[in-house]
Amino acid sequence: MRALLPLIAIVLMLQGCAGAVMVGAVGGAMMINDERSFSIQLDDTNADFQISNALAAHEDIKNQTNITGVAMNGNVLMIGQAPNSMLRDKAINTVKGLNLGGKIHNQIRIGNPTSFTTRSNDTWVTTKVKTRMLNDKELDVTRIKVITENGEVFLLGVVTRDQADLAVEITRNTAGVRKVIKVFDLPST
Repeated sequence: MRALLPLIAIVLMLQGCAGAVMVGAVGGAMMINDERSFSIQLDDTNADFQISNALAAHEDIKNQTNITGVAMNGNVLMIGQAPNSMLRDKAINTVKGLNLGGKIHNQIRIGNPTSFTTRSNDTWVTTKVKTRMLNDKELDVTRIKVITENGEVFLLGVVTRDQADLAVEITRNTAGVRKVIKVFDLPST
């Protein structure tokens, strides 16, 4: 029982972060099975930090929006909410100024930033999608990144068309998903 206490404490601390637990569980396998080279994976991770820091450097973006950028295979997916197009465009231009090299997919919605409850629900939806993907023996979930923003699920990764179609089908049929948006890189055959 004494050995179980640290584990219980960790679970209680992470109870609102079910998505983090899921991501951590498959994180190591993802790096090994990822179609991207290790160098590109590191570049994407570095780009994530650069984007986060660049957006946080602008007080108006930091305080009035809920905008995030996620790098995958050299491209960037920008998601979240901005109260007006001026702040949305400022965030996009900030990321463009980083010269990361790939395409920027602008999926920032004009509107008020989502509430804590909505963000918590998004984490739960991501967890449900990832769990359903893990349970499908035909899908290699280690190659797919799932991000939920206000009920919209974004699917990223370097996968085959069959894997992309299967991931979309699983996601589309998961409770709480309002919309599925594919941002896959499909390798040429």
